Amino acid sequence: MFGQLKDVTALLGRIAVGVVFLAHGLQKWDMGLGGVTDMVNGMGIPLPTLTALFLMVIETAGAVAFIAGAALPLLGVLFAVDMIGAIFFVHLDAGLTGQGGYELVLILGAAALALGFNGGRFSLDHVVIGRRRTRQPEPQNA
Repeated sequence: MFGQLKDVTALLGRIAVGVVFLAHGLQKWDMGLGGVTDMVNGMGIPLPTLTALFLMVIETAGAVAFIAGAALPLLGVLFAVDMIGAIFFVHLDAGLTGQGGYELVLILGAAALALGFNGGRFSLDHVVIGRRRTRQPEPQNA
């Protein structure tokens, strides 16, 4: 019973975090690559076109995959990198709380990282990889 509750809460967490990333990614998608590149360049972020492409892909396709529970450890790390960049390049000067603060960015990155490594059994990763691991026969002692 407790195990299923943990899996449901992990699923709800992935959905919540993934929806927030997806909403931000769709805003970037609407801006187009040129618009996001200009925004990123204006913030002084290195490699603006590559960074813009990374942000658009990770925050849209990555968010959908995160909700589904696919490639969770990789996505958790990539979302954390995304949020670390947002903290240092965009929100740090505003402080932790208040207008433009980095509290939301910090919690999104930390939650994505935690859920990336603890995504629960209601995930594609578990269906594809987790079950395969549990079905492997135990080594025989001679």
